[in-house]
Amino acid sequence: MRRRTPFDWLVVGLGNPGKEYARTRHNVGEEVVAELARRRGDTLKGGRDNALVAESRLPAPGDDLRVVLAFPLTYVNESGQSVRALVRRYGIEDPTHVVIVHDELDLPPTTVRVKAGGGLAGHNGLRSIVAHLKTQDFLRVRIGVGKPPSKERGADHVLSRLPVRQRELYDVAVQEAADAVELLLLEGVDTAMRAYNGRDARGDTGP
Repeated sequence: MRRRTPFDWLVVGLGNPGKEYARTRHNVGEEVVAELARRRGDTLKGGRDNALVAESRLPAPGDDLRVVLAFPLTYVNESGQSVRALVRRYGIEDPTHVVIVHDELDLPPTTVRVKAGGGLAGHNGLRSIVAHLKTQDFLRVRIGVGKPPSKERGADHVLSRLPVRQRELYDVAVQEAADAVELLLLEGVDTAMRAYNGRDARGDTGP
């Protein structure tokens, strides 16, 4: 059932539910959405659509933007189920008003980049979203997590806990990614890409 007044944006942070996955590389998207909610004084709450959701507002010239912040509880590989339901519930008809925040193996660790549409970079969460939305035109804010030493260690790489020094670097990247989302919503994806995509990669300090 669609609300009478559509929201302006849907921002979804990908990750897996459960304490065992918190603060891992694979959950940096979830951390960004939680940070955006914290900045607005909002709380992500459970409800319909198998997601934690906060209905938020972002101050903007003229009128506040109505923004849905969401963290699917479906596990990353089935994220599209929740995203499709949220798009319908909140009346987001334009896929370019859906922002997915996620980890990416193809970027150097802790690098923040903004992207409009494009491929999936082997990310199963993005693959699920494309399958359910029937489009690749949504926007992405990506946080690099680097490649694992081997394909066989891919799951361990994204799901294992991080040493303190690396975790501190990812905490900074989460803040930067939240800044990138806010810039994207307020000034557009082209401005956000110019601001973030030319930056040098920092990199973490270990595998």
